[in-house]
Order: sequence, then C-alpha cells, then structure tokens
Amino acid sequence: MRDFSIISVTLITIFLTIRYIWQLVKKEIQPALAMWVMFSVAVGMSLVTYLAEDNYGFMDNIMNTVDVFYVVTISVAVAIFGDKSSKITKFDKGCLLVVLLIVVFWIFTQNHLVTNFLVQSILVIAYFPVIKRLLETRQNSEPFLIWIGMLIAPVFSLLSSKGLLATVYSVRAIICVGLLLLLMLWIEVTGKKSTLV
Repeated sequence: MRDFSIISVTLITIFLTIRYIWQLVKKEIQPALAMWVMFSVAVGMSLVTYLAEDNYGFMDNIMNTVDVFYVVTISVAVAIFGDKSSKITKFDKGCLLVVLLIVVFWIFTQNHLVTNFLVQSILVIAYFPVIKRLLETRQNSEPFLIWIGMLIAPVFSLLSSKGLLATVYSVRAIICVGLLLLLMLWIEVTGKKSTLV
C-alpha cells in the first residue's frame, strides 16, 4: 500500500504539473502568482520542519515532498507565462510578509513543530489571493481538473504518511482544496445563471 501511495501521488503530481503549465502557456488559465509564490515558500518550510522534527525521510511525507517540485515549477511558469492579472498585488504582498515572518520565527527559534503548524496556517492563507480574485471577478480562472487532482493526491498520500505533521499536511490540503473547488463550482453556477437571465 505504501508503494501504491508513493507512486500514485508522484504520478498525479507530474501529470498536474505538465497539464497546468500547458494550460498556462495556452492562456486557458490566469493563476494568481502570489498564491504559487506563497505555496513555494510555505511548502518548502513545511518539508524542512517535518524532516527536522523527527527521524523521517522524504518518502514518509510524499505529498509534501512532491509538492515542493510542483509549486516551485508552477511559480516559475506563472512568472514567465502568466498575464498581467497574475502579478502580485498589495494584498498579496501582505500575505507574503506573513510567510516571511514565520520563516524568521523558525530561523531564530528552531522550533520545528510550532513552525510547521504556523506554515500550515500560511498554506491556508496562500489560497486567499485566488479566493479574492474569484470573488471580485465572479469568473473562474482556475482549472477544475488540476484542482480535483490536487484533492485526490493528498487522499492517496494518507496511505503512506508517517507522523502527525504528514497527516496534518495532507488533511489541510484536502480541506483547503475541497473548499476552493466548492467556491469555483459556485462561481461557475452563479455565472451561468446570470447569463441566462
């Protein structure tokens, strides 16, 4: 079951990375750059603090491990191929500042457990730019297939996760992505209703 989990999560993430970049290059999506930058810093910190907290390896938190590859690659792709709506706003800068404060906290305290939990809160805050954009524009600029894959991967990762922090990482991802998918669906449904009126 552990091998199935690791292979499944890795393959899903590779597929999602390729698909997301393809849609970005084709201008089918307009992702929020700030969200992906925050994800990159926070996911990296989450993995560092997870590995430092106990005697775990990269495969013991496969979701966090492959997420580092995923979010950094997507961040670079959005910075290169994203349109003007993908640029960082003042709101996004405020969120990024909070991320950096947590990194500074960790540097000075070396408290891996508390820092990891703070990072999980940042990974929740990282969704704010895309949520703000969805609510302001009332248009869904995010691909359903990608986010559904991002919901399935942490479910599979629970089969191989070791330790509390790995479980918290996956469960937080499931909840956040699930709620974002509901918002995206609501935007799609209400948008279609308003065009029919």
